[in-house]
Amino acid sequence: MYLIIKKFLFLFDPEKAHHIAMFGLRVANTFGLLRLLPQVPKCKSRVLFNITFENPVGLAAGLDKNAEYLNIFSKLGFGFLEVGTITPLPQPGNSKPRSFRLTKEEGIINRFGFNNVGIDKAINNIKSSNFSGILGVNIGKNFSTPIESAAEDYLIGFRKSYLYATYIVINISSPNTKNLRQLQGYDFFEKLISSIKSEQNKLTKYHNKYTPFLVKISPDASDQDLVNICNIALKFKVDGIIATNTTIERDSVTLNPQHKESGGLSGKPLYAKALKTQKYICNRLQNKIPVIGVGGIMSGRDGVERLENGADLIQIYSGLIFKGHNLIHELCKKIQQNKS
Repeated sequence: MYLIIKKFLFLFDPEKAHHIAMFGLRVANTFGLLRLLPQVPKCKSRVLFNITFENPVGLAAGLDKNAEYLNIFSKLGFGFLEVGTITPLPQPGNSKPRSFRLTKEEGIINRFGFNNVGIDKAINNIKSSNFSGILGVNIGKNFSTPIESAAEDYLIGFRKSYLYATYIVINISSPNTKNLRQLQGYDFFEKLISSIKSEQNKLTKYHNKYTPFLVKISPDASDQDLVNICNIALKFKVDGIIATNTTIERDSVTLNPQHKESGGLSGKPLYAKALKTQKYICNRLQNKIPVIGVGGIMSGRDGVERLENGADLIQIYSGLIFKGHNLIHELCKKIQQNKS
């Protein structure tokens, strides 16, 4: 069935196809059709951050930027959902077109630029949903905020999402916000993580609730940056690392004319680079900090390989677009068979 739907959706540019797909899912949900989807195979549950994940397959940030579709995605079989990236103030993002499909290579290039409705509206969307599962809120800085003041933007998002998120993600690795990846450098990163950790301690005492925070890193980070990230994460007891965001490299897609478009490349062409980065940080962290593997997971075998190489959980994004919700079933089935 999804092969037919995909052929139709791929007639449109990726951003328009996304809106059409979400509209279709809304209609299906309204008529109760999503309840007819087969249940995903059960996987061995795992506990991270004192949270029990019954299913290790999650939705990565980016597909539900504004937390508008929680009730829908919760019925597709995911073990957890992540929304965002959300900034303190609403922003339109970069000009269109800003998303490009590399169909043969099963990749997507995007330069959205954190287009979102802002943290206040996004939190209202979360509060008005019926979703009661595990929810990650991915936060970033506004485009207009100088890099030197980025920490305050993250603190605003952190404070406002603290009570409503199961965990919070500090996104410092998108290639589509100018200078954002500078925050992975030692001085910027230590200052940011120190500020977030201090705020986490204050909010934990004030609300009597501990909300873990994770850092999402780039597959393009240098080895030295990865060493620094791991050392600082261990120093300040960061709760987790997400490896990885999209890549600016195009080595594997140069035959596609769209490879010249600027932005982050996701999907199958990202897999090897994301896995390499994950292996590197898992080796540095020595199981002291949990890792969520994301980037180019397009099959059950991909998911198992990520788990076998240090990831505690995995997330998908482009795989859902190219393979449909059956990928969730395939991943859970393969993971259960492999006992990963």
